[in-house]
This record gives sequence, C-alpha cells and structure tokens, in this order.
Amino acid sequence: MPSAITPQAAKMRLIEIVRRRSYGSGVEIKLASGRTSNFYFNMKPTMLDPQGSYLLALLILDALKDQACDAVGGLEMGAVPMAASVASVSVAEDHPMPAFFIRKVPKDHGTQSLIEGLPRGETLAGKRVIILEDVTTTGGSALKAIEAVRRDGATVLGVITAVDRQEGAAEAFAAAGVPFQAILTAADFA
Repeated sequence: MPSAITPQAAKMRLIEIVRRRSYGSGVEIKLASGRTSNFYFNMKPTMLDPQGSYLLALLILDALKDQACDAVGGLEMGAVPMAASVASVSVAEDHPMPAFFIRKVPKDHGTQSLIEGLPRGETLAGKRVIILEDVTTTGGSALKAIEAVRRDGATVLGVITAVDRQEGAAEAFAAAGVPFQAILTAADFA
C-alpha cells in the first residue's frame, strides 16, 4: 500500500467509521438475502463518507496488489460507490483501475445496457475483473454479478466485499470456484 497509512491502521479506522455510521443492532431487519437478523450493515453512509470511502478503496487496492486485474465493479447499488472510489483512489496510488457496474435490469431506453461505465463500443470481453460487494450474506447478489460479466466475456478473478456477515457466502463462492475476500467481517463488530 503506497499510502502513508498501513493496511492495519486503515482497517482499524474503517471499523470505527462503520461502527459509527453503518452498523446497527437490536432491531430485527430483513436482509437482501431474505433472511432476518438482529444486526445489520447499511454501508452507504460509510461508502459516501470521505474518509470511509478513501479507506475502503485503499484496502481494496491493497487486496488487488497481486492480481492481474483489468477492472472492478459489481451490482447496483451497493458496488457503485465502492467501484467509483477504487477508480479515483487508484490514480493517486499510481495503479489506475477502471470501474464498471451492473444494472439489476437493463435500461429500457438509450443503450439499454446492463453493464455501465465502459467506453462506447467496449465490453468486458477478455477482461479480468474483480466483483465488489458492500455487504455479503449468502453471496447471491455477487453471484448474479458474476453471471452477468461472464455473459459479457469477462474472467472473474474473485469477489471482494466490504463486510462479510459470515452467513454462508464464503462457502457459496468456494462451491462456485470463485476466490473470496472480505475487508471486514461481522466478527470485527462482535
């Protein structure tokens, strides 16, 4: 990590920000997976916080340092702020990393694109990509993203999540043969 902050210091500060801005407990909430839980992570306040966004991008770039990755992206809405932050911070870190995102449903107007952020006429064909996710429970959203980018011709190098709830995603990705890495886990907030 070329920045002045170490990965361990970045992670510790990010945990503080997530705890203050994005973590909640004590109220039953329905998750995107359909499950209910008495704790949750709404990562948008952290991903849209200047320091939270920066630290998350630094940690993702650190996780990518040994990957021959061409681009990062994931399913809307959760992956959009992460991918944009990674792309922006990557320039300052002297390792430019393009980003994209996948719509849940193609637009019904204009280009009717499912995958956004690519230059006109370009696809992900032949590109090596990392799928980003804000919060992972079962891995279902990231698996949908993987399916979409593979249909577009990309090779998926793995999935990186901001927070793994540790409720089956690692096993689902292992079964699918997709490497998985979490920046933070639910255990960081126990």
